[in-house]
Amino acid sequence: MTSLQATKTALVLIDLQKGITGLPLAPISGEAVVERSKELAARFRASGAPVILVNVAFAPDFADAAHTVVDRSFSPQGGFAPDWAELVDGLAEPDDLRVTKRQWGAFYGTDLDLQLRRRGITTIVLGGIATNLGVESTARAAHEHGYNVVLAEDIMSTFTEEMQRFASEEIFPRLGRVTTSDAIALDA
Repeated sequence: MTSLQATKTALVLIDLQKGITGLPLAPISGEAVVERSKELAARFRASGAPVILVNVAFAPDFADAAHTVVDRSFSPQGGFAPDWAELVDGLAEPDDLRVTKRQWGAFYGTDLDLQLRRRGITTIVLGGIATNLGVESTARAAHEHGYNVVLAEDIMSTFTEEMQRFASEEIFPRLGRVTTSDAIALDA
């Protein structure tokens, strides 16, 4: 069991949005990640711990997107659907904090760090899609910012089982504690 102090812990869910959760994912389906995330979010809300929902979105002309030269683009053929950046139905509650990012990680170029620090948060529990992209980038930045990081591996998924395994077994244990959502207990 991973016991966390509710007043100092936030749940940060990455990119559980319509355009991402429906992608072919492994080893866990987007639907399963969303359902488990909803369950954990409900437990956080019930204990008074903040839930922060992060999505990725861009201006219609992509002027706010990174314009770097890469070997493999992440842009979908034909562009994004109109509701691509919207969070999945039934995830958000009125008191949840919302953060929109324009790159993989949720810290750079957003007010995530400010929102966490002003609330006295020292530990973040992370989940979302994709494990080795948005979740891992956010975990690395959280670690560099001095947060305790808890990675709930059953509420995250990516594009292949190998990508998930490598992040969970080789990277995440160096950034924080790896556990499952059921093993997280919030103390008053």
